[in-house]
This record gives sequence, C-alpha cells and structure tokens, in this order.
Amino acid sequence: MAACAGGATVGSPGAPQPVGGTGTTAPGGTGSPGVPGVSPSPTTAASPTAVPDTGVGEAYTFPLGTVSINNRAPNSLPDLSRMAGQADTTNPIEYYVVIMMENHSCDNYFGMLPVQGQPLFDGFTFDANGKPMNKNPYTGGYQHVFHLPDTCQPNGVNQQWTATRDQIDKGAMDGFPPTDLEAMGYFDNTDLPFLYSLANTFCVGNRAYCSATAQTYPNHRYMLSGTSQGYIATNDASLEGPGPANGTLQDMMTKYGVTWKDYFIDLPGVAIIPQNVENHPTHFAPNSEFLADLAAGTLPSVSYVDPEFGATDDVGGALFPYLQSIVSTLPAAIQQGVIGLAENSFNSTGGDEENPQDIAIGEIFLYTMINACIASPLWPKMMIMLTWDEHGGYYDHVPPAAAVEPDAIQPMLAATDYPGMFNITGCRVPFVVVSPYSKPHGVSNVPHEHTAIIATISQKFNLPALTFRDAQSPTLHDYLNLNGPPALLSPPTLATPRAPEGGCNEPSPSPVISPNKKVRQT
Repeated sequence: MAACAGGATVGSPGAPQPVGGTGTTAPGGTGSPGVPGVSPSPTTAASPTAVPDTGVGEAYTFPLGTVSINNRAPNSLPDLSRMAGQADTTNPIEYYVVIMMENHSCDNYFGMLPVQGQPLFDGFTFDANGKPMNKNPYTGGYQHVFHLPDTCQPNGVNQQWTATRDQIDKGAMDGFPPTDLEAMGYFDNTDLPFLYSLANTFCVGNRAYCSATAQTYPNHRYMLSGTSQGYIATNDASLEGPGPANGTLQDMMTKYGVTWKDYFIDLPGVAIIPQNVENHPTHFAPNSEFLADLAAGTLPSVSYVDPEFGATDDVGGALFPYLQSIVSTLPAAIQQGVIGLAENSFNSTGGDEENPQDIAIGEIFLYTMINACIASPLWPKMMIMLTWDEHGGYYDHVPPAAAVEPDAIQPMLAATDYPGMFNITGCRVPFVVVSPYSKPHGVSNVPHEHTAIIATISQKFNLPALTFRDAQSPTLHDYLNLNGPPALLSPPTLATPRAPEGGCNEPSPSPVISPNKKVRQT
C-alpha cells in the first residue's frame, strides 16, 4: 500500500491497524526467514479484529484491522539473496541518522498541524473557526484541549505504565485528565516554528507509535534491541540486569562490519543498554565530532545523535549515577561527559524536551543538527529518522495499534499495576523522516513503532532480526520515494526556532472544569 505521497496519502487514516504482524509463528517458534529479495509491504485483512486485554479478561473497544507484513522470526535475514552485512545497492540511502527526543505525544506537538500547513495529518478535530474541539470527560464536565501559554512545560504529566493504560481506557482515549489536568495542553507553530516547517516540508507520520505503554528506558530499549526485556519503567534495575538475549542492533552492526557511532553531549543514549558500552567502547564521540564529521563527509553508516539529557531528568536520573559508579571503566569520551555533568549538574539546560524543560531549547538543538546535515556533502544520500521516545503523559486521540510480542518475556508488573501484555504499542509520538528522498509535504499512514528504525537499517545492510517485533516490522520506506531522483536535494529554508523563555519556574496553567460541560482557562 503506497501510504505516503507528496501532498497526498493513499489509505485511510481511520481506525489504527496492528504494527508488524503475528504471521504464522508464535514467539519461541522457528518461523519463516522471509522472501528472498523482497521488501514486504503491509496488507490489510477485510475484517477488523480487537486486541484482548488478557490481564482483565476484556477486549479493547477500538476496532483494529489486521496487518501482517511477513512471518519472519528472530535471526532471520530480510533478504536471503544477500549475505548478512551486504548492503542493498539498489537503495540510494547510505547514511542513517537517528535522533530520539523525549516525552511528547503526536497531538501535543502536531495536533494543530491540519490547520497549520498539513490538512492530511490526523490531528485535532476543529470547529468552523479552526478551534480544536477534542475533550475528555472529567468530574461531571469535560476537559478540553488547550494551548499552553509558552514553551515551558507542566511538571505533573504522567507516562507510567498504569497511568498510560488508564489514559488509553481500552481505546477510548478519554482517561487523561485524572492522571493530570495539564495532559490536555498542546503546542502549535508559534511555539515550534522549526518543527512545523520540518513536518510541512518533509514526510510526517500519521501512525507512528512508541513501542510500549511504558517509560523512557523501555522504549529506548525497543529502538536499540527490539525488546524491553520485560522492563516497563525507567529505573536502576534495567541498567544492572543482563543484556538482551539476542543482543542489540549495535552488536549486529559491529559483527557484520556496519560502521556506527553514538554522538552525545553529556550522556550517550545507546548506553541505556550498558552492554553497548562494554562491547563497543570505541563507538562513542562528543557531539562536536558529529558536526565535524558531517562537514568533512566522514560519518559512519549509522549515527545516533543525542540531545543533552542532564543529570536529573528521566534519562539522566538513573543513567548518570550508574555511569558515575563505573566511571573509571568507561571510554574516555564518556568519562569526559560524566565528569563534566557532575561538575555542572545544576546548570544543565535540558535539551531533550523532557518536562518541565523549555521545549525551545530542544528545538534549537534539532535546528542546529538537521541544518548541519542538510549542509553536509553527505546529504544527497542521507536519511534522518526523528522521533520521540514516548508520549510523556500528554493527550493523543488515536488508540494504540496491535503489535506482535517481541519475545516470551512478560511485563514486570507490580501487584498494583494495570494488567496487560506487550501486545499493543504505546501512544502515538511525532515522527518525521528528513531526507532528500522524503516525499515532499507527505503524510505516512503505515502503522509502525520504534523497531521500524531497526527494520530500516537491517534491510539496508541485511542484518539478522533480533526479536519477533523487529523481524515483522515494516521499514520506513513509505516515507521515501526511492524510485526516482530526490525531490528535496535543495529543500527550502526551514523556520528559525523561537528563543527560550529564560527559565521555567512559573506555575503551570490550571484548566477549570465546568459542570455544564464547558471549559474556561485561567
């Protein structure tokens, strides 16, 4: 199904469909290694299905189509006609850049996009005056979505497993206000001028999800290894446990000769799976080296480009003290970042857009990195995959998609956690593919989650699948037009970010719930 076209889409963005597919093999089986020489395309069954919530014995109320792109299993190759590690020479992309920011839903950032440049995007529902009408019930009235007053974020939004399942409410997407009244807040193109110009120039995802109804570390783990290994929270346990049974994408790239590097400011995101540092100590470099490698045309095949995480936010809160505890064993580049962070931990500007940071700081980082990519001599063969790790507790109106369980490891739930499995994605997150081959002003309707990044890189270099999730994931090629000359070799000038607020210590807005089902703002 061709689902992303310049200025047009093929396929309805209606009820979401499963990501990947169960195929014919359950986790633990052998499965089929796929079809030689073929990059599979999603197919949709005629009859909708529902995803059972096995923990409570009830079905999700939202209908799901059935999408299955293949029945591949872990360790299988995308293309049996090529040796493992042999690049697909018919694919003109040679340089992959992965940027994962923190904690925003699609509607929180792009809900206004349909009336601010991209009418094909599945954002808010609007009245005749362009005012968003989305709402959630709360205390006898309704909490409506509302524009946040500036680029500072509220501090109370909640993306923990149980809060997220409550927000989703079996697909009704009406449980956000009880978890935090500020969850219904949103930003628009006056707050995020660069990001909106990016989405209106390149190809943006209508059905891009995070991998699980979990926090930062588990979703990063899916992006790096195709599984969270049962972890649902950002905590020390996931840093101290064993690595993924089948390794990481970084292991596969190193094994089969695919060059890669993690460029970071203070903490390397790839280190969220610590075995990546132990196994690949020479694959880490400061962010300044990324800019130098771009200018010199010496990037590796795959680059992870990390924002400033800081010592106290969701990423740094556990990772920073863990790396401090083993600092003497770390590669020199990471040692410098950890020591520098320790000396300036209270001065961190926080550039990953985690709440309650000023999102303008993160947008300035993106503006700098992406414009440097466009100016690089490597741009003609580059694909930037820009996404956010999870929804951060912010409202989104689209239910999750069904997803194949990555392995036989069940979620590590406490007695008080909402029961559930890894058989659905998390909420939608912003996703933009920036490339000269991006479909101009395009919108993708193909459902995918973070393991599509693994699938895309693995297809290019024919790397073995890590888990059932990444094995059966579609690639991100629906965002691209690889069958003709690149349409965005010289893209238009992108908007400049607004200046940061200079501090985010003021009280968050307090929406007032009216018993007559109307909402006013104070």
